[in-house]
Amino acid sequence: MVRIENLDFSYKKNKPILKEITLNFAKGRIHGLLGKNGVGKTTLMHLIAGLQFPVNGTIMVEENIPSKRNVNFLQDLFFLNEDMPETEFTIDKFEKYNSVFYPSFSHSDFVDYLTEFEISDTKQKISKLSFGTRKKVYIAFGLACNAKLTLLDEPTNGLDIPSKSSFRKIMQKAMTDEKCVIISTHQARDLQNLLDNIVILDETSLMLDATTEEITEKLWFGIEEKVSTERILYQEDTIAGLATVRENHGGEESNLDVELLFNAAFSNRKLFNELFNNK
Repeated sequence: MVRIENLDFSYKKNKPILKEITLNFAKGRIHGLLGKNGVGKTTLMHLIAGLQFPVNGTIMVEENIPSKRNVNFLQDLFFLNEDMPETEFTIDKFEKYNSVFYPSFSHSDFVDYLTEFEISDTKQKISKLSFGTRKKVYIAFGLACNAKLTLLDEPTNGLDIPSKSSFRKIMQKAMTDEKCVIISTHQARDLQNLLDNIVILDETSLMLDATTEEITEKLWFGIEEKVSTERILYQEDTIAGLATVRENHGGEESNLDVELLFNAAFSNRKLFNELFNNK
């Protein structure tokens, strides 16, 4: 779906943001884009959406070059930036005037997603809503567009705990084999059990690009009562015991913990790179 090859990008000369990035974001998957502040997650999304232009390398979305912003590309792209658009429209007027740009938009899906978020009054002005409620309206609208490519930048910021649960339910409802969703977030735990693939950016480079199955084949996640002698990537004290990420020697089954994975990647870079990047 999205093919990125040898991508370089910088805002200032000699200060690269992204360097020699090669990635493939496949259809039928929800991809998590993780990394510390300032590593280029939002920039990468802008590049995929054609809002920024590579210094070197190429980006293709199916057969489209994003920077050309062709109509057939734009009508199958929805990008929800963390800075949501300002509008004085009511919810129903926003739908009326914006849905026409998306041939696959579904009014029934929009109503369904708003209902899941407990929003029933579509005569409300979006500008008068709380930050979290506005975010829910835009998420519901974006997923109802049924675009082949959906980019969500920090979608769970501003959502309370029940709304985060609703977000996960809505994402699962909205996914099909023809859609590709890329979610950039600092709230790794909010996406637990939702992601099919995880990408971690580290400074200018790519630290991880792996499916959740590949990750749990190589790493074991769980609670141990004492410090293990296995090759440990990360441990932290919890009430239940030591939350541990270690190399999975024997093919043991475990449940991926995205937050622990993120901490493990930066706590033991050497072993992490050895396991995932052959370094």
